[in-house]
Amino acid sequence: MSEETPGFDEKPDVPADGTPEETETAAAADKADGAAPAGDATDVALLAQLDQARTALDERTADLQRLQAEYQNYRRRVERDRVAVKETAVANLLSELLPVLDDVGRAREHGELVGGFKSVAESMETVVAKMGLQQFGKEGEPFDPTIHEALMHSYAPDVTETTCVAILQPGYRIGERTIRPARVAVAEPQPGAAPAKDDAKSSADEESGAPDEG
Repeated sequence: MSEETPGFDEKPDVPADGTPEETETAAAADKADGAAPAGDATDVALLAQLDQARTALDERTADLQRLQAEYQNYRRRVERDRVAVKETAVANLLSELLPVLDDVGRAREHGELVGGFKSVAESMETVVAKMGLQQFGKEGEPFDPTIHEALMHSYAPDVTETTCVAILQPGYRIGERTIRPARVAVAEPQPGAAPAKDDAKSSADEESGAPDEG
């Protein structure tokens, strides 16, 4: 029995469906098709990380805006408190000076504000005015219980409402804040007196000779 010796004219085994080049091309295509799902997964992971980063940035931005708003509110509260403390301190100081200002006013009324005393008094009045102190209270103005304190009361035929007829002590304020009401004497219309407009109407009727109704 003779053995067959392969010769150089024998061809390598080739799959029935194509050449070696076609086989390699098909394998490479299969490999590429298998790698595509891995790339998609990487993109999805990156997008998820980007969304997380955006969410974290939005949260930090909101936190910063909230902190800024709280800081602005804190600054406003501190400023209000600072102004209130200053106004209170100034009001307390000027309240202590009111008796001195009353003495100056009485001295002026009696003609005793002369010489060096006059210069000192006027300088003090200038200083307290710069600090915001304002004097109020005049004879003839309507009585207002929010700024006037009635110490004397009387009736008068020539008033149509409760009126300040004498200023016993002037009032003082700082801005809208009253630190001492004006102490006054007030007069009211005579009880049972007819209103001024009715008296004027009667006088006009008498002068024109118009008969009374009825």
